[in-house]
Amino acid sequence: MSKDNIIKLLQPGNVDDQLTEILRNGARALLAQAVEAEVADFLGKHADLKTADGHQRVVRHGHLPEREVMDGVGPVGVRQPRVRDREAEATDPDRIRFSPSILPPYMRRSKSIETLLPILYLKGISTGDFSEALAALLGKDAAGLSASAIGRLKDGWLDEHTAWQRRDLSAKRYVYIWADGIHLQARLEDEKQCILVLIGATPEGRKELVGFTDGARESAQDWRDLLLDLKRRGLGVPPRLTIADGALGFWKAAGEVWPKTREQRCWVHKTANVIAKLPKSQQPKAKRALQEIWMAETKAAAELAFDAFIESYTPKYEKAADCLSKDRDTLLAFYDFPAEHWKHLRTTNPIESTFATVRHRTIRSKGCLSNRTALAMVFKLLEAAQKSWRRLDGHNQFPKLVLGVTFNDGIEVIAKPTDRQPITAAA
Repeated sequence: MSKDNIIKLLQPGNVDDQLTEILRNGARALLAQAVEAEVADFLGKHADLKTADGHQRVVRHGHLPEREVMDGVGPVGVRQPRVRDREAEATDPDRIRFSPSILPPYMRRSKSIETLLPILYLKGISTGDFSEALAALLGKDAAGLSASAIGRLKDGWLDEHTAWQRRDLSAKRYVYIWADGIHLQARLEDEKQCILVLIGATPEGRKELVGFTDGARESAQDWRDLLLDLKRRGLGVPPRLTIADGALGFWKAAGEVWPKTREQRCWVHKTANVIAKLPKSQQPKAKRALQEIWMAETKAAAELAFDAFIESYTPKYEKAADCLSKDRDTLLAFYDFPAEHWKHLRTTNPIESTFATVRHRTIRSKGCLSNRTALAMVFKLLEAAQKSWRRLDGHNQFPKLVLGVTFNDGIEVIAKPTDRQPITAAA
């Protein structure tokens, strides 16, 4: 039995967390296995290459020095296998090189950490407090995330956002554009605490961030400035349809900049607005009645359900009926587009779902962010989110929309060929 009564005390900043250590060791092992599998595949692809004396040309050549990659479980050490091309000098630009895709050169932190940093910034954590905050999350060995490193990252994000705002759009076209104004809880330096966002659907059916800026949600001037900026940078072809809530500022600006573009009101916002004008006892039934409208298989059936709602609720709840009836045409515009797209067109969900994480993870801090800094942080979060956006359903219908094909009740209208006139033979 040991008589040693020396007790090892934890050092400040250390946490005796066996689970974290297990996760870190597991991450290290999985990363090593992934890199080894990639190098084995690389060598297999070059197995047929031989040197002049008949030996294998591309072979393993030890490992590079270990480096740490910062991940969600803290720093994870990894050694990258080294590959040698026996037929080329080290300085030969044509020599065969190995660079694992899972572990790019000079990568020091994972993509999840790149996303974490702007979130913390939006939460009001100052540059000088990042080291302490990250040490609590990732451990005291969170190397490379000092105040100066955070400052350099922030400067880089500002430059990336500026370059993105000035990008050429002349080769771009968007069939649909969703618009919304998102209020962040992070305080900005002036009163414009709304982020105006545009997300578009390309002719290939992919969603892209088109533009965003700070502004007032109901301000037609701020929306107009954003739309005109896109036009000046080359976005000359207007979208076929824009989807937004009832913000009058956007619709006024869109009507001036894109006068021929169809309008679709968001059914989620409209349902909430109508329900708010009814007593709680009537709300469940009214919600079902509204659902019967936008879930109808045809526009004619939707019109009947629409009329039924107005007739039922006008006598006692005129404000609710008027709230619905005033946007009748723009609520039913989606019926003139492919049925596969309806679930995407009835709501501004592409924007709402993207900003849900941003909105919920930002709080009002004692200080405030400059508008330029806040926009750069939001840009980085959107850039990360954009990589996971999935393709829209019915993407094969987009080329038809680009060509101007007409749809009725979601089905393509086949133009009938013009009857040929009989040709009379000359006498």
